Formats: sequence, structure tokens, C-alpha cells
Amino acid sequence: MEKRVAVILSGCGVYDGTEIHEASAVLVHLSRAGAKVQMFAPDMDQMHVVNHCEGKPTGEKRNVLHESARIARGEVTNLSKLDVSAFDAAIIPGGFGVAKNLSDWAVKSKDCTILPEVEKLVKAFHKAGKPLGMCCISPILAVKLLPGCEVTVGHDTECEKWPYAGTAGVVKELGAKHVNKDVEAAHVDVKNKLVTTCAFMCNAPIHKVFDGVGVMVKETLKLA
Repeated sequence: MEKRVAVILSGCGVYDGTEIHEASAVLVHLSRAGAKVQMFAPDMDQMHVVNHCEGKPTGEKRNVLHESARIARGEVTNLSKLDVSAFDAAIIPGGFGVAKNLSDWAVKSKDCTILPEVEKLVKAFHKAGKPLGMCCISPILAVKLLPGCEVTVGHDTECEKWPYAGTAGVVKELGAKHVNKDVEAAHVDVKNKLVTTCAFMCNAPIHKVFDGVGVMVKETLKLA
């Protein structure tokens, strides 16, 4: 039976929106699995716009929904219109848009708040017993909203391969369980129907990130 999956985007571009390669990997693996996909994004201004050549804010304004349409090839719906009953699962790719637009994690870390529309959908999918797949930094949404959940953002010891390993420590501070996993693996929290993988939290070749996202998608669909 065809699985219906909502994919939640947060803009377009690693430093201020959705990480494009992660989103593409999610969509390729969902397509290969025969899933029916609809993409969503909030209709709001981005926290800021970053020049991706320089890694610095530009001072201009862009809309998250409009930028997400670049990834969705125009086929993206306002997040406020997402009907949880119409889907079997939801997947949220990473990128700094999760930490800047879907939440203010980039500014406040463990004291962050989640965008109300995102909080509503995560809690609704969880309450309905429908699985959530998250990669890269997006598991922090689950950590904030699903007390005691289990996630992976990779490894918890910082090194050249794991430059963002400190995030695992914050996950633990917030009362969630962090499970060390390599880039090509995913962690399945069966109780919460939550599947996570580290993606570009790891300094790894892109094909390994692609494969890890594939495991996350496969395990999410198995729970649907």
C-alpha cells in the first residue's frame, strides 16, 4: 500500500534553510520506495539570509515558503494547511533552517522555542502513533517536544570527523537519550516511533550521507 509522507522544509540552503542534499536524498529514497510525497514549509520570513560563498548574513529578507519552493520545484504547501490525518509519516531534513526558522536553537540552544506550527505537527503525529523521521540537526525538535525520546546526531566526542559533537551533550542535558551512530546508520526509537540519522553532522563523503538518509527513510516507512 502506498505510504503518504509529509516532508517539512525550512528554506533553501544549508546556512539559512534546508540542507539541499539531505532534502534531495529524502525525496529520492521516498520515490524509490513508492511513497506519495507532499512538501510543506511555513509562510514566514527567514531569520536571516546568508551569502553561502562567504558564510555571512546579507541583510536582505527572504520567505521560507518561497525559498523552499526552489527545492520542491514549486510544489510546496503552507505548513499551516498540513492535515495529519492525511499522512502516514512525516520527515524533516536538516540544515540551519531548522535551527533558525523552525526554531531558535541557533540563538538559544537548549533554551530554544519551537515554531508553533512545527510543535503542533510533531505532537500531532506522535499522538496519532505515526512515525517521524529526522536528520542532521532536526532531531533537536523531537528532543524539545517529546520528553525522554532517543535520538542520534552522530557521535558525542568532537573531532575532525564530528565537528558538531557538542550537540549530543545538549541533547543529554535536555533529558533525552543520545545514541552514537555512524553516518551510514540510523537510530530507531521504537516507543516514540522516531527515526534519526546524523547526515552532515558528520564530515563524511556525500554518498555516505545519502546512504544514511536512506536508512532513516526506510526505517520510517517500516513504522508507518
